[in-house]
Amino acid sequence: MKALVTGANGFTGSHLVKALLQQGHEVVGLVRPTSNLSRLAALDFPLVYGDISDRAALDKAISGVDVVFHIAAYVDLGIVKAAEMERVNVVGTRTVLEAALMANPSPKVIYCSTIGVFGDTQGQVVDETFQRTQADFSSAYDRTKYQAQQLVDQAAAQGLYTVSLMPAGILGPDDPHFGPVIQLFLKRRLKLWPGGDRLTGVVHVDDLVAALMLAAAKAPAGEHYIISAGELSTREMFQLLSQETGISVPAEPPAWLVRLLGNLLEPVGRLFAWNPPLSRERVHYIYDRCVRIDASKAQKELGWQPRSVSTILRELAQA
Repeated sequence: MKALVTGANGFTGSHLVKALLQQGHEVVGLVRPTSNLSRLAALDFPLVYGDISDRAALDKAISGVDVVFHIAAYVDLGIVKAAEMERVNVVGTRTVLEAALMANPSPKVIYCSTIGVFGDTQGQVVDETFQRTQADFSSAYDRTKYQAQQLVDQAAAQGLYTVSLMPAGILGPDDPHFGPVIQLFLKRRLKLWPGGDRLTGVVHVDDLVAALMLAAAKAPAGEHYIISAGELSTREMFQLLSQETGISVPAEPPAWLVRLLGNLLEPVGRLFAWNPPLSRERVHYIYDRCVRIDASKAQKELGWQPRSVSTILRELAQA
């Protein structure tokens, strides 16, 4: 199999590239000219340099490939560059799909989406058949990934072979999002963390990679798969890490104080073009939004076998 990986230098993309090469597949990576390539330093495979919305670069990268793993995305919450996020997540996805549709023959497109496309399920456990009921969007990321998913589904209706994977929170030793928080905890420097009751699904990045590869090999066209090893509260996460390390669980500040800080830091962040650790949007995700999911379909139909939540956290504690 010859595969193109968009966002090959990123967290999920680099793990996918390594797994594909280890299994003997031919890989091409699409990266920006300014990308940090440190995650790919030890790997020998060709790169095409270009923006995800650069059609000429994509046409070059897609030529002759069997599968496109579309991983590239702008992932962040809070005070973000919304226009840039839309360009990457929406326009970029449209460009990938157009290039795939025009290629001869057209490759499969395996799209890394997110459980966020379901919107706030308000604690209801949902599967792939769930139709979003939230009328608005909780964030620019929420909106742009939903719009991108709509484009993927439209391309599937036009005859493009697409498979969409909706992962929960992706964890791993080099996770750029929650990883720094875990590192602070392991260094005994994380004394406070809000929202202990917040439930979230998690998956190890290498298990997500396994699901992506299974989807390319086995999934029927047009299918959707939720990818999660299970869910737990933030408090339970730190309790598991504490059991493994002997480090005390961070104390939880009162919700009223966290909300107040979010309201105070929001205008400061906007004034100085700074994304603070707390903002109204981040507070909303901590206390108000709850997306719960059933990930059994991928295990039943693809034979996907993720490591357990406790194993994921044990490995992170020992990393």
